[in-house]
Amino acid sequence: MPDTLIQRIPFEGCVASYEEADIVLFGAGYDGTSSYRPGSRFAPMAIRSEALYSQENYSPYFKKDLSEKSIHDAGDIDLPIGDKSTALELIHKTTHDLVSQKKKLCVIGGEHLITLPVIQAVLEFHPDLKIVQVDAHLDLMDELFGDRISHGTVMRRISELKNEAKWIYQAGIRSGSKEEYEFAKTHTHLFQFHLKEFTEAIKDLMSYPIYLSLDLDVFDPSLIPGTGTPEAGGIMFPEFIDLLKTLDGANIVGCDMVELSPKIDPTGNSTINAAKILRELLMIL
Repeated sequence: MPDTLIQRIPFEGCVASYEEADIVLFGAGYDGTSSYRPGSRFAPMAIRSEALYSQENYSPYFKKDLSEKSIHDAGDIDLPIGDKSTALELIHKTTHDLVSQKKKLCVIGGEHLITLPVIQAVLEFHPDLKIVQVDAHLDLMDELFGDRISHGTVMRRISELKNEAKWIYQAGIRSGSKEEYEFAKTHTHLFQFHLKEFTEAIKDLMSYPIYLSLDLDVFDPSLIPGTGTPEAGGIMFPEFIDLLKTLDGANIVGCDMVELSPKIDPTGNSTINAAKILRELLMIL
């Protein structure tokens, strides 16, 4: 197991040993560029706690139990709060170590910037990778408050990692600047507002390795208010399940779930719902 990881109470149902596991779950709780409501650094431990006490391992949607799958929860990377460069290097190293051992990944953020070093490492082993970004925001700014490496620029920077147009599929998008929308026209496949049109286009991806990046602000704030930049008009849980069922059987080599800020929602409902969303996400790996 990579020496960057610190063991935590494991996510409920992830019972396989590291050596035997096909899928490795780990936390990357970095939120150093959060521009509105920080706190996603606390998400990995909060989600584990809620999964332990609030949910079953069995998914009635997929008729599978987490304990039947080969998943190991390796804990969290010990990330410095104020040192962005070191934090990104540690996330990259951890990802590289795991993918080199042919492990599939599920990463709990943290803000959306954590996806950048993960993708940089995954591309070394899967150069024909396609990205599915399920998100309220385009994240295609060239810079945010003068910073080119930020949660608001993450997909712009990722798009530059390959000399290939439109290898990123963006679904559920309902927020962005005019410049970002202009950039998306020529650089990404954009499916706005909801997921139905995207689920119809998934057949084009089935022959490629896929990385799925799930920003929890894609959900309506009535379901998950505890996120850094909530946007009205989001998807609901049944629509998300329909997306996963469409992706079930695809070659998903990794995924992440980002932007839960648990302390923002004093009811705890955002974290409880995030734990259930993560359970279903693990079902299709």
